[in-house]
Amino acid sequence: MATTSDIRNGLCIKLNNDLYTIVEFQHVKPGRGSAFVRTKIKSLTTGKVLEHTFPAGHKLEDIRVERRKYQFLYKDENGYNFMNTETFEQVNLPETLINAPQFLKEGDEVEITFHAEEEMPLTCELPNSVVLEVTYTEPGVKGDTATNALKPATVETGAEVRVPLFINQGDKIKVNTTTGEYMERAK
Repeated sequence: MATTSDIRNGLCIKLNNDLYTIVEFQHVKPGRGSAFVRTKIKSLTTGKVLEHTFPAGHKLEDIRVERRKYQFLYKDENGYNFMNTETFEQVNLPETLINAPQFLKEGDEVEITFHAEEEMPLTCELPNSVVLEVTYTEPGVKGDTATNALKPATVETGAEVRVPLFINQGDKIKVNTTTGEYMERAK
């Protein structure tokens, strides 16, 4: 059992028969009344983000989770297949557990979070950014760079990303996996 003083980002708890992870938290001590902890929690089963307030000293049922490195192998009709880089065991995950499946390519390293007691996969997270090759985009017009204009580009995984006009087909770009936005041209 944990208390509100143990709350930190990434802590996994069981609340109302669902599993949640703490996304954000703030300890509040108002001038009058007792202290409390205001949190944003994300459901590990549905992905919904909720705001929840815990009174100070409230007991929380924390769950033990393990984060393991896996490598993406391939996608088939059953879902996405990953291999543990240490034990070589394979696991199949549905698309709903992956935070950005549109940027996943073969050989990518991901981190899968497992419920330790039940050995059940909870989430699959890609790195914060990935390097992808542009497979198709309209050519940029010379001299058309006065503004921060963006054009659509298709990357090697099939996802569409808005990129600056100077990006051409065959260029490698760095993409933010949480927002899906272009970051920079890869070196």
